[in-house]
Amino acid sequence: MTATGSTVDVLYGTTGLTVALPPGAKATVIRKRPMAKLPDPERAVADALAHPVSAPPLAELARGKRSACILICDVTRPVPNHLFLRPLVERMLAAGIPRERITVLVATGLHRPNEGAELEALVGDPWVMQNVRVENHFARDAAAHVDLGVTPKRATPVKLDRRFVEAELRIATGLVEPHFMAGWSGGRKVIAPGVAHEDTIRTFHSARFMEDPAAIQCNLDGNPLHEEQLAIVRMLGEVHALNTVIDEDRDLVHVDFGEVITSHLEAVAFVAEATRVPVGRRFATVLTSSAGSPLDKTYYQTVKGMVTPLDILAPGGTLVIASACSEGFGSRAFRASQERLVELGPDAFLQTLLAKRFADIDEWQTEMQLKPMRAGRVQLYTTGLGADERRLTGVENVDSVESALAAAVARAGDAAVAVIPEGPYVVPVVA
Repeated sequence: MTATGSTVDVLYGTTGLTVALPPGAKATVIRKRPMAKLPDPERAVADALAHPVSAPPLAELARGKRSACILICDVTRPVPNHLFLRPLVERMLAAGIPRERITVLVATGLHRPNEGAELEALVGDPWVMQNVRVENHFARDAAAHVDLGVTPKRATPVKLDRRFVEAELRIATGLVEPHFMAGWSGGRKVIAPGVAHEDTIRTFHSARFMEDPAAIQCNLDGNPLHEEQLAIVRMLGEVHALNTVIDEDRDLVHVDFGEVITSHLEAVAFVAEATRVPVGRRFATVLTSSAGSPLDKTYYQTVKGMVTPLDILAPGGTLVIASACSEGFGSRAFRASQERLVELGPDAFLQTLLAKRFADIDEWQTEMQLKPMRAGRVQLYTTGLGADERRLTGVENVDSVESALAAAVARAGDAAVAVIPEGPYVVPVVA
């Protein structure tokens, strides 16, 4: 869609952001291809559980089992848990699994735990909270993990949350969307790094993985993270997954259930055609977002939105990203990593990473930020960061998206502006 001399809307926090285009600018607004909303999401979930991919129906899978663990993503992902958690638990109870032996486990990775009202909102159904245990994963608690050895190809240490490993019925749930390192989120990724020990996670995020040219969004072929995740699933044994896809309105457009690898690939095949959008050219000016809440709650998550549109950014062009950062910067570890980036500069910072077997916690996001910094000029609009935090971003901070766009268009001498309202959930490509 092209707009001239008008406004565009991008996702920002919980309210959105309306941006006035510079006079004479011609905006190409890049969105996912239309995906039909499911008219009856509850029915669609029930159908998926009754007709799985490469697996028996859930009622049959649960029969005779004495324990179960359901993984859910943390608050950084807008997964429609309210649609499927209760149906999953109800079928487990009906099959005879004792309610006290059913655990819903929040796959936090190395993120903070989700507790209190936030946890209730994440689960989305009071009935689930009242009937089964809902707990957080803690990646630094060594005793809470089972050591399964190392992967055969790259010797990644495999340590996973005991509650998931020892459950007789194991189900990962999540959202399938582009992921800027692992290709696609969901499925096997909810297991590792989702409920992995920090040694596993820090190995995944070391420079030997991050700097691999195949570790990019929308790519699974030769992607070292994806390959290691598959290896971990095979070491773990039988696992199933419930995979969802949502549209820009956060409405359900696809759901499937089944064996974790094949069901995830089915969801990927569904969403890939809509999410990977050929544009046909590069742009000297790109406006994007961090997809609004919950993904733009911190600057840490904002980096994802900087990386996704790089294929269409002209060399030396300007990338303007709007992100509310309503919860501030991110973890202390991420802050420390950004301090090193600002102090050392991009090239010297990268050299400190290359010799490490284990990445320092959260420094991988700083490493990913190097990609847009190498590609062009990165400018951030946010209302959630203080002056010192803005300095630590390592990118230019602007007080107005409109003024940033006007200056970028003037520098380029090109009125064309690419606008990506949904940020990292859309992957524009030149071809």
